Amino acid sequence: MSLPAPSLAVRLESLTVNQRLVLQALQRETEPLSAQALFTKLRETKKIGLATVYRALDALKLAGFIQHQATMTGELLYQTLEQDQHCLTCLQCGESFPIQGCPVQSLEENLQANYSFRIYYHTLEFFGLCQLCAKGNG
Repeated sequence: MSLPAPSLAVRLESLTVNQRLVLQALQRETEPLSAQALFTKLRETKKIGLATVYRALDALKLAGFIQHQATMTGELLYQTLEQDQHCLTCLQCGESFPIQGCPVQSLEENLQANYSFRIYYHTLEFFGLCQLCAKGNG
């Protein structure tokens, strides 16, 4: 049995001004951003602190609006759930290659249907060597 999810409108209404600002900024992006990069973009037009950006990102993640992925250096990159992207990451050069579609979407749906667990997002990343690095040219 899955838990009923609060409606998107109810969840949006509960956001603070700064959380909305951060969410809107992420919605305008086509690529995931670090908190620092997001802060830099927001500071171009708004007065907002870096700690506020981090708090907003944490709240948005817990509310199921955004997700993050870790880079090879451990830096977190944030994106909206609409940008759900899985990738192949080269351990040598660090480049990430997006995977088209979601290979685990049906698993997620099955888990939600069969367990009392509301899934907001998932991450999937494969690590290995890209073609260039595997040939020893990377």
